[in-house]
Amino acid sequence: MAGFAKLVNRTHADCRMPDELSSLSARSRFRAGMILAIAADALQLFVFPLFAEGALSPAEDVLDVVVGIILVRLLGWHWEFLPSFAAKLIPGADLVPFWTLAVANVYRKWKQISNADDPTPQERPALPGPSKPI
Repeated sequence: MAGFAKLVNRTHADCRMPDELSSLSARSRFRAGMILAIAADALQLFVFPLFAEGALSPAEDVLDVVVGIILVRLLGWHWEFLPSFAAKLIPGADLVPFWTLAVANVYRKWKQISNADDPTPQERPALPGPSKPI
């Protein structure tokens, strides 16, 4: 059990953000993560099926591992990345853009948290101007 704790601590320490990435704003990191996720899903949907040997393609597996590592470096660890990675190992599941969905869900959660932290949310009426009874 102590070996597992050392592995988790070492892995957590390895996932720290490099200095170049920490200088980027959160919005820029999410934009880069979304572009990467869309590009990876597009490769797996349109390019790899043309010349790869199908579900057992090592190129797709390598791409998934690299995309997962880069997304964790860009956006930090999120549970949404684990099912996305695992689903890519199921034959036929590459038809669903899991990386894009995972990054979009992480962004949605980030926006909810940042909006909840806003001390003065602005309330806007549904229709501009005074409402008249009908």
